[in-house]
Amino acid sequence: MTVRYDGFRIDWLGYATARIETAGGFTTYTDPGRYGVLSDYWARDGDLVLVTHGHHYDPAGIRSVAEDGATVVIHEAVDAAVIDREVESVSSLAEDFDVVRVDDEARVNLGARVESAPEDATVWSVAAYNRPDGPCAEPDGTVPHPAGSGCGYLLSVDGRRVFWPGDGDALAGYAELEVDVLLGNIGGGGIVSDRHETAALVGKMRPELVVPIHYDTFPALEADARAFAADVASRSVAVALDEGDRSD
Repeated sequence: MTVRYDGFRIDWLGYATARIETAGGFTTYTDPGRYGVLSDYWARDGDLVLVTHGHHYDPAGIRSVAEDGATVVIHEAVDAAVIDREVESVSSLAEDFDVVRVDDEARVNLGARVESAPEDATVWSVAAYNRPDGPCAEPDGTVPHPAGSGCGYLLSVDGRRVFWPGDGDALAGYAELEVDVLLGNIGGGGIVSDRHETAALVGKMRPELVVPIHYDTFPALEADARAFAADVASRSVAVALDEGDRSD
């Protein structure tokens, strides 16, 4: 799916992977890879790659989208040694890319770091997690994404802001962010915010455009995207809906 918005081109490639390209050609990827979404994709045109947490850490996916020397921003909790898959270490990736580790409240001045980035381009990390008393919690408070395990990213470039919240609940604090485009989780499944929670958040955030992603990748993430689109449209916010099949 390709969406065009105010000089931006946004492509959802599946699962949590989105490609964001500005009119000037500066290209960002969110959480590239996993579950075969990039099995036939080898663009290597990404100036910036954003990795939210360990579940979305896929070095092969990063290498398939990032150009030589690209900046790769990775949350500090990502550790290949504790991931239940065999993956390349972050330190190994750093031999080929400009790897930046961030916590939940970091700011990265891309204009000073990435040669192809506009001078004012910036990315902020934002806390992302499931609340122990929230909709994804077990009775004992156990959650799939505890606080400190990952983040979301707010990308500001060419005067517009795109927000990818990563995996977690639709946290109330997100409504305080100035956002033009929201890449919205709707898969739910006891893992991330579902379509109802994200639609309610959209009503508070008031972005200009919502691009739903992170759904229908596998059974637990199945979602009624049309119902979500109708819910968001009823709140007078535009939605770009992908009608394609995003399952394996």
